[in-house]
Amino acid sequence: MPGPLDGVVIIDLSRVVAGPQATMALADLGARVIKVERPGTGDETRGWGPPFAGKSRVSTYYLSVNRNKESITLDLRSDEGRRTLTRLVRHADVLVENFRTGVMDRLGFPVERLHELNPGLVILSITGFGHDGPEGGRPGYDAIVQGEAGIMSVTGPPGTPSKVGLSVADVLAAGNGVAGVLAALYERTRTGRGAVVRTSLLASVVGAHMFQGTRWTVAGDAPESVGNDHPSIAPYGTFRCADGQIQIGVANQGLWRRFAPLVGLDPDDPRYATLPARSGRRAELAADIERALAGDTCEAWLARLGGAGVPAGAIRSIDEVYSWEQTRSQGLVVEVEHPELGPIELPGPPLRFDGAAPRAHTPPPLLGEHNDTVMAWLDEQERSE
Repeated sequence: MPGPLDGVVIIDLSRVVAGPQATMALADLGARVIKVERPGTGDETRGWGPPFAGKSRVSTYYLSVNRNKESITLDLRSDEGRRTLTRLVRHADVLVENFRTGVMDRLGFPVERLHELNPGLVILSITGFGHDGPEGGRPGYDAIVQGEAGIMSVTGPPGTPSKVGLSVADVLAAGNGVAGVLAALYERTRTGRGAVVRTSLLASVVGAHMFQGTRWTVAGDAPESVGNDHPSIAPYGTFRCADGQIQIGVANQGLWRRFAPLVGLDPDDPRYATLPARSGRRAELAADIERALAGDTCEAWLARLGGAGVPAGAIRSIDEVYSWEQTRSQGLVVEVEHPELGPIELPGPPLRFDGAAPRAHTPPPLLGEHNDTVMAWLDEQERSE
């Protein structure tokens, strides 16, 4: 079945993570994504490793964010490359780029020129720190922005700023970019005009601060890292059992009254009877809980807690997640036939429509794999004008 964006054509000038993650999500929804890459080297993530796979050393990093796309090679600093991009723009619905501010202008494709070529073109531009302001043109990779935008200050053990182990700033920016593109496409149905959608890694992280942000902006309380604990809720975090650790989240009084007897505590004990009381004695409470948990295994405690309706979970390694039947039952692993590697598994899309099983996916493309296909399509479009 075609996806909901079937018929939408996207020109993808982006590279690395935030832009390619956004265009992959749009491709998962059925859009045709034409990835424009530099001749010879392509998207720099093609060279990011180890690990690499196969004899031709395919980067697993590149594979993670480029399924369901076509790849063409263009030198955008050459007259021929710019002519081809001009042709693509005329027949596209969306253009995505994550160059530094001013690069598109220098290439000869400022916003005004793009909309002159195609008034209905939706343009998504993703930067590190924003398009203007005192640091608007500053380059920024995910880890840099995690530090600058506050994630590291509230992550990890107390006093040890730590980055999240995933490219979370990139992924947040990609999600915001996808939302902006979809909104702009919808708006175009009313106006006929394509909007310019701008977001950044900085904006996306600050926009996701949630309660950590309002702790400061409203209460004047600057958050600090608390490890795996929750700054406002207890018990909520990681606890040791006889053979490992599990996560437990007791976020309201009803859950507390179910949880406390399981670990030998009186729910009306004045030390722990209310959420503020528990938060104020979190170390003492954690010690009491772990004394009880030490008497049995993680598996036994998860069964006991689950039976009582108390939110709890295992701490799985990445390999365990991909072998977990729940992951596979949700279509979160997809198999594609790679032209060099054969059948490979990739992290799957997070959305379903009408409960349908995930549709068939195409592998991340080889560099320039679709040069002839895309040029033939352009010729056909121009003949039909």
